[in-house]
Amino acid sequence: MDDVPLSIGAFYSSNLEVGLQETGVVMAFNQSAFNDFLLEHDVVGFFEKPIHLKSERISHWYANWRHVSSDAYLLDQLSDFVVSFLRDQFLNIESILGVPEGASKVGILSSYKWAKLQGTLKKGSHVIPMGRAMPKAHGDAKDRFFVGSPVGPTVVLEDVTTTGMSVMGLLDHMKTAELSMVGVVTLFDRMEIRDDGLKVPQKIKEKYGLPFLAMSRADEILPRALKRYAPSESVVTSVMADVKQYRQGAHV
Repeated sequence: MDDVPLSIGAFYSSNLEVGLQETGVVMAFNQSAFNDFLLEHDVVGFFEKPIHLKSERISHWYANWRHVSSDAYLLDQLSDFVVSFLRDQFLNIESILGVPEGASKVGILSSYKWAKLQGTLKKGSHVIPMGRAMPKAHGDAKDRFFVGSPVGPTVVLEDVTTTGMSVMGLLDHMKTAELSMVGVVTLFDRMEIRDDGLKVPQKIKEKYGLPFLAMSRADEILPRALKRYAPSESVVTSVMADVKQYRQGAHV
């Protein structure tokens, strides 16, 4: 049992590099603190019986930000992490757009904080964009797909990435509306291989020419979650089988 988390951790190879220096009025993104935050608030957990994810894949483990995004205090903290991450990674963005509906709340609050951070907030200076979960049937593309369309260079924010279908749907809507996209950021990347054999960062780069950045990833979180929650041997075995099935790592 003690060796299992390390075995799963060995499935992953790359590391997310982040700055740890103070910049202006916002502290740079702290990877360790963010990982601790999501574990402390049970973003990742396990099931005795497998569930169907939104991606239609079956899994014995989940990542879900619903509890965090439903609590005002925790959502405030989460949006602070988002703003610090974006400040580290992007030199010039004007809008933050959350993928509906999972990242809508954190996207809105992060947009507000980002606008205030610029020091130029006044009437008409910034927008708070939001994507529609169900597009309208008629009208201009910016109205059909958005409740408040993003303006200028925009980062798209996703809560949990599995196959990338949700975020790519939003990116397609943005292309139709001829909006400026500069990158995709996910709060948590399950790091799974798509059915076409590509990882989501590869697919996003290939189809849209955009960088894909993860604030947290399964290779760092899943081993720690197994240690923290100590699920049954059968669940551990099932989780390892899930990882193998979706080819999150080549060395099993």
